[in-house]
Amino acid sequence: MVFHIFAYVSIGIVLFLLFLILFEPSLPYSAAPIDCDLSSNQFVCLLSAVSDAQLHERSSIEPFVGGDSFYEAELEAIRAAQQSIHLEAFIFHPSPIGDRFLDALSERAKAGIDVRLVIDWIGSLPTPNRYFDGLRKAGGKVSWYQPLRWYTFKRFNNRTHRELLVADGKIGFIGGAGIASHWIGGDKGKPPWRDMMCRVRGELVIGLQSCFAENWLETTGQILDVSREFPDCGCDEPEATQKVQGDDSRPARGMVVISTPSAARSSRARVLFQVLMASARKTVYINSPYFLPDRAARWQMIQSVRERGVRVVVIAPNNYNNHYIARTASRRVYGQLIQGGVEIHEYQPSMIHKKAMVVDGQWSVIGSTNFDHRSFGLNDEVNLAAYDPGLAQSLERDFHNELSQSQQITYEAWRRRPLHEKLFSFIGLLLQRQS
Repeated sequence: MVFHIFAYVSIGIVLFLLFLILFEPSLPYSAAPIDCDLSSNQFVCLLSAVSDAQLHERSSIEPFVGGDSFYEAELEAIRAAQQSIHLEAFIFHPSPIGDRFLDALSERAKAGIDVRLVIDWIGSLPTPNRYFDGLRKAGGKVSWYQPLRWYTFKRFNNRTHRELLVADGKIGFIGGAGIASHWIGGDKGKPPWRDMMCRVRGELVIGLQSCFAENWLETTGQILDVSREFPDCGCDEPEATQKVQGDDSRPARGMVVISTPSAARSSRARVLFQVLMASARKTVYINSPYFLPDRAARWQMIQSVRERGVRVVVIAPNNYNNHYIARTASRRVYGQLIQGGVEIHEYQPSMIHKKAMVVDGQWSVIGSTNFDHRSFGLNDEVNLAAYDPGLAQSLERDFHNELSQSQQITYEAWRRRPLHEKLFSFIGLLLQRQS
């Protein structure tokens, strides 16, 4: 009898915890606009403070769109490294492009360069540990983030979704692309995913190196040699402080927002996005492959349109989306947003995996964060927020190019979506915290 009672209580606790995982409401974020010009020193300082991210100056940021472009730039940086190479990836799959990266990394490791990789165990589940044997034999170090162990089970849902590369502590890459065939085509005959990585030079690389250092510590227990791995920290004249994009000759200013979920559910990434949307005066352009904004984020977008006349435009994937349930859950919220004046467009040529936001043609946010609960509340993410009108104009041109290849979703078309999509959207509603 006592055993039966114990069993029922145990089952009840498990079911209750499962209920919390699936249905715990997200934090109801609300933000007042920062009441000063977005180009002012005050705005830059306040955004840095509220995001809890160190302000960095004198940097350059260069976007690369398309796998053929950004992979070559990353490989060039790896081959030129003279001291250290740090790579963190949610996705690193066995593939021709993965083999090229391993060859380049192994060559540098054989030359005595410190090569360190942090790879997410779930995101790279198809990748056997032996895939990295050649790199390890050459002297490189590979560490898995949150592998399935008895002691990791309680935080198993926390993944590193960060995609970044840092060479010599001086050149960094940040964006949404992992290392797999998805981004260059050849994946079951499908067109390559559209994505973007940005090459960063100058002080902002300090933030990217700090981000890698956090998860290297969590996976290995090792603190990076700060005097060796942060060469530009405190330097009066960091390298490459001149602009490489746009007409504005001033170097970029901004912050690397390192986001890790807290026990109380807040996240720096969400604060960054919410405050920038609240402070927009003219335009907010959003790229997100998994667009599932919660009630607070939807209200912020609608409020921006109705109260301040901001044009809010979202580009999301069409049927090329690799997660059907996530797409149906995303489309479930379109109606409210469209009625509130938000423009929703679906990119037609291929899966669009780019994660970016441009505000008022001045501020750009680039990184790994999707507009969904998993990115905001469960994953380790990283975003670069930069005041750089030249970069913002470049990203806006690319956004309008994608817009010309997208189909706008009207409220009438949304109401006529197929019955099977409406049914699956309810499954998505149950799983949206995990999407």
